[in-house]
Amino acid sequence: MTTTTLGAPAAPAPAPPQPHGPAAARARRKRVLHWIAVHSVAIAVALLFVLPFVFVFLTSVMSDSQAMSGDLWPDSWHWSNYKTVFETPGFLDWWRNSLLYAGLGTLFTVCSAIPVAYALAKFRFRGRRTAMLLVISTMMLPPQVIVIPMYLVWAQQFHLSGTLWPLIIPMAFGDAYSIFLLRQFLLTIPKEYIESAKVDGCGEFRTMVKIVVPMAKPGIAAIALFQFFYCWNDYFGPQIYAAQNPGAWTLSYGLESFKSAHSVNWNMTMAATLLVMAPVIVIFFFAQKAFVEGVTLTGVKG
Repeated sequence: MTTTTLGAPAAPAPAPPQPHGPAAARARRKRVLHWIAVHSVAIAVALLFVLPFVFVFLTSVMSDSQAMSGDLWPDSWHWSNYKTVFETPGFLDWWRNSLLYAGLGTLFTVCSAIPVAYALAKFRFRGRRTAMLLVISTMMLPPQVIVIPMYLVWAQQFHLSGTLWPLIIPMAFGDAYSIFLLRQFLLTIPKEYIESAKVDGCGEFRTMVKIVVPMAKPGIAAIALFQFFYCWNDYFGPQIYAAQNPGAWTLSYGLESFKSAHSVNWNMTMAATLLVMAPVIVIFFFAQKAFVEGVTLTGVKG
């Protein structure tokens, strides 16, 4: 009888030694230079967008005298400039009005665009193409063309001048660009999902809520971000309807008044500008994946 003795498991092969010396340094330097060469255009574009924000931030924490000089780096960091901006009379009211305008405007736009876009994308009815052409044609009409008759209606008929409601209420009746963008996204959803839901007994509304809306989250996120950014940065609308009532000013319009009052205090002006831009930058940073996906997929199918 032969007995086989199992030896100890073989030790793992030692890792190959890492190269050292001048040759390794040259190889690393070559890889770094190659990476920079490949991404040089992207780096240049990134710097083109980032450097203005860096300049605004550095100026916002300078003293009054240094902000008027040609220095690019603060001698001392004056974080109290942001506190001074917040303590400016009316600034918190502008924040509240901007959140009201952007929040309700985005909510109304999304809620009104989803059913219209769903109907134009998935329903088959006579005049569907004509309805789509009418929606697109409204995108070609500049708002300055209808601003006078619209102002007369809201001011004389509804007595809402001096408020933001003439800007918020129309968004509950649909936005052409949001409808078009979401309709293009809904065209990418296979009709088999909708047909399966109808076979299971779902009506059109339940199918839209339970099936279409969850699958269209990237597209909905895209139109929500577009609308939020538009409302947050809107200057023309508040100037027309709320200029005579400082209590209804938004940040975009109130910033102009702040700049006039602090025309020689560039540090304060930059601090206020950065506070106005901050919510948009933060929201886009956290939602950019859904935003890019929603915008990209809108052109997959026409």
